[in-house]
Amino acid sequence: MSLLEQLQIRTTDAMKAGRKQEVTALRLLISELKRGAKDAGQELSEAEEQKVLRREKKKREESAEAFRSGGRSEAADKEESEASLIEEFLPRQMGEEELLKLIDQVIAETGADSVRQMGQVMGLVTERGGAQVDGKAASHLVKRRLLA
Repeated sequence: MSLLEQLQIRTTDAMKAGRKQEVTALRLLISELKRGAKDAGQELSEAEEQKVLRREKKKREESAEAFRSGGRSEAADKEESEASLIEEFLPRQMGEEELLKLIDQVIAETGADSVRQMGQVMGLVTERGGAQVDGKAASHLVKRRLLA
């Protein structure tokens, strides 16, 4: 079953249960996936669908942070709720320990020893880890390893 079909089924279930906020969030995701397919001129691959979901999740997290700093906790809670809903449809992210193991392996292979080689290390880490790698966390850990 495709991601779009999963979202549509979940939307129907949320509508029947009267969960309006969830319905709104799911409809937005469906819309973004359809827009992505239309822009690409073809059905999105699984990796492209996940990219759309990660982008939407990141938007929600940034909005929540902005709302919190502006003293609008209700709006921030709504955004965080939507971000966690989106996360349900994304693949599991590597834990810090697993990510550090991958980073150490890549650093050893490339012989990287300074922050100037961070791009090379990050490229291989994201290539090998795929959708399971959180870029922000990986970047932080790679920098920490290269500065040590």
